[in-house]
Amino acid sequence: MREDEALALLRDCALEPVGRLTHASNLTLLVELAQDGAATGHRAVYKPARGERPLHDFPPASLAAREVAAYAVSRAGGFDLVPPTVLSDGPLGEGSVQWWVEQEPERLVDPSAGLVDVLAPEDLEPGWRAVVQAEDEHGSPVVVAHADDPRLRTMATLDVVLNNADRKAAHLTIDVEGRLRGFDHGLALHEDDKLRTVLWGFAGEALPEEDRRRVAAVVDVLAEAGETADLLATLLSPAELTALRHRTEGLLEAGILPMPSADRYPLPWPLW
Repeated sequence: MREDEALALLRDCALEPVGRLTHASNLTLLVELAQDGAATGHRAVYKPARGERPLHDFPPASLAAREVAAYAVSRAGGFDLVPPTVLSDGPLGEGSVQWWVEQEPERLVDPSAGLVDVLAPEDLEPGWRAVVQAEDEHGSPVVVAHADDPRLRTMATLDVVLNNADRKAAHLTIDVEGRLRGFDHGLALHEDDKLRTVLWGFAGEALPEEDRRRVAAVVDVLAEAGETADLLATLLSPAELTALRHRTEGLLEAGILPMPSADRYPLPWPLW
């Protein structure tokens, strides 16, 4: 289905809950999209703002808006990584509604299989990048690593733009069409530096030309009045919008992915 068609369904359809995603830290419902009382055969993930747990470092009831803003930024840059996402009224009030990512059955158990893994040091093979060394519950050394995959580098680039504070392994998957998808962007786009990710294996490397073009596209969209810039102004605070602009311009000027901050913990918790 074309992206614009998916967005139209998300905006116009009624949301009929069919289950709760219990692994999520905030209230997250799997919903059927229905028109005129009839199911369309499509599903979405509905996160009502009223179901968000209060956080000490993010404004209350702001995570749904950040989910939508993350999609808007991804689309503006042509990243094609975040599934279509809108703000909509559902049975529990306004919230984010994101197109359901269809996955192969085995990925329902481990969405990030083949993308991020925990390995014994001797099992780290070419084609994988170590992120952090640790110990398992038995005290044996392990390495958290991710695949040396250009799609993950593009995701790492988007996460810098979004200032994503929660890029866990489980927030990555491959859909049935073979596309990398990232989701759960409620903890993103803060005005303060909060980047926490399992994709630090690309840190310090130059942006490939295709990713530079994506970042440049976001810079251009933010610099001019237009539909996306106007939407972001309704979803983010002025300070957050200014920080997004400065962060994106800085990344384009530097041309390299940043190193982890030495002033704070750079990994999400838990990692999965």
